[in-house]
Amino acid sequence: MGLLLLPALLLLAASAVGLTAAVSLWWLFAAVPLIALCALGGWDLLQRKHTILRSFPVLGHLRFLMEYIRPELQQYFIERNYDGRPYDRDTRTVIYQRAKGTHGEQAFGTERDVEQSGHEFVVHSTAPRTAEDVQPRVLVGGPDCTQPYDMSLLNVSAMSFGALSANAIRALNRGAAKGRFAHDTGEGGISPYHREGGGDLIWELGSGYFGARTADGGFDPDKFRDKAADGQVKCVSLKLSQGAKPGIGGVLPGAKVTAEIAEIRGIPVGVKCVSPPAHRVFSTPRELVLFIARMRELAGGKPTGFKLCVGSRLELLAICKAMAAEGVTPDFIVVDGSEGGTGAAPLEFEDYVGMPLTDGLITLHNALVGTGLRDRIRIGASGKIATGMDVVKRIAQGADYTNAARAMMMAVGCIQAQKCQTNHCPTGVATQDPLRYRALDVTDKSERVRRFQQATVAEAQQIIASMGLSGPRELGPGMVYRRVDHHAVRTFADLYDWLEPGELLAEPPQEWAADWAGADPDHFGLAAPARR
Repeated sequence: MGLLLLPALLLLAASAVGLTAAVSLWWLFAAVPLIALCALGGWDLLQRKHTILRSFPVLGHLRFLMEYIRPELQQYFIERNYDGRPYDRDTRTVIYQRAKGTHGEQAFGTERDVEQSGHEFVVHSTAPRTAEDVQPRVLVGGPDCTQPYDMSLLNVSAMSFGALSANAIRALNRGAAKGRFAHDTGEGGISPYHREGGGDLIWELGSGYFGARTADGGFDPDKFRDKAADGQVKCVSLKLSQGAKPGIGGVLPGAKVTAEIAEIRGIPVGVKCVSPPAHRVFSTPRELVLFIARMRELAGGKPTGFKLCVGSRLELLAICKAMAAEGVTPDFIVVDGSEGGTGAAPLEFEDYVGMPLTDGLITLHNALVGTGLRDRIRIGASGKIATGMDVVKRIAQGADYTNAARAMMMAVGCIQAQKCQTNHCPTGVATQDPLRYRALDVTDKSERVRRFQQATVAEAQQIIASMGLSGPRELGPGMVYRRVDHHAVRTFADLYDWLEPGELLAEPPQEWAADWAGADPDHFGLAAPARR
């Protein structure tokens, strides 16, 4: 509709000019505004800063006019959230401003109710430090890894080509290359657009095994080995579940399954692509652990891990028991919070299935500490990571690094129109329609991605320095506070139980004893004889 408006204006302007010459000069009152609108539309098409104006010349200015007249209208026009759980206004403003390079101090103090239950904060030191100029890195690679990788504190989380457009993938990857952070491919496989920018890739393999798939939908080790050998692939990751819809597979609507995507994934054109809910290559915790070892071997010793939205603590402990029994550990585990997710998912799964990131992250950290495995495995955290405080909080709760999806989409230009599943994304971020994604300027948006990541990590470093700490490794759960009611504030060290190294192996505490006793490395859930 937006692109059709300009030809219509040109036709009307030409008609008005003709009538001015042939009938009356009074037609100039129509011709001049129409010519001005045509000139404005031409500028909209040529400029590269605003995707909305490139997609909707002339008409797109109404959005900016509405925001200028009444900023609160942003709440309706651009700041709705994909899964119905919007960021607060401060967070949204931070994302957009940092991506544009305009973020600065804000007048009149906080808009948050700091005395409301649930408010979380850190406290500063009377002797703050000066933040380092260089981003800290996290070395990912356990004892069985021969090609460890220096991970940034904030990276691009899993979003597939197919769910996102070619230009969105290009912008994310080029931004990652410029800023020296990692770009997770999502389960849709490695596309040509992941390769163009030269950014570091984490190749994610889901239950559909896209990119390393046999004709009948199984895992093809030869294809996997060949693609994992690419120098741009720095890590490989097995997706067990995702925060938006844990327990069910990913879905790509048939309207988005173009011939190109079908070839990359090895699936039919135009048919809805649904990943199976469970993997075919393993059915027990022990088999999972051994498959991780096989993936690492096929990948030439590159860091290998898995991603999950934490569910049953008993099953998580069963995986830990399998690791200990086989002497095999992943190099990293990414925890995806149930509040995360950038695409379409059933509402009930968004709201009621899986652990939120705080609970899942702390549960995993404790399980690894309690089984004496934490020092061999790095933990990544993903789920509404958008600000420096988010990075600080998750590291204090047990993560080593963080990943962001939704915020990175917004840095690329997403306005949260909630059209992801329709192929009609107005900004060209989540569509396979070339007429729509052509408007997304890769050069401009890749720079926005870089700026957002660097500014967010820099803010995290500044917060850490203000606490009197020398770096993120000094963070701990006793340093983040939560107001539990109007009269009480507790640290996360007080709110949660924290296990000592090897405590589950020696004498499990009462709160963990039943799950630890029921966890079986050869069964997900309770061992077969004890099932109810």
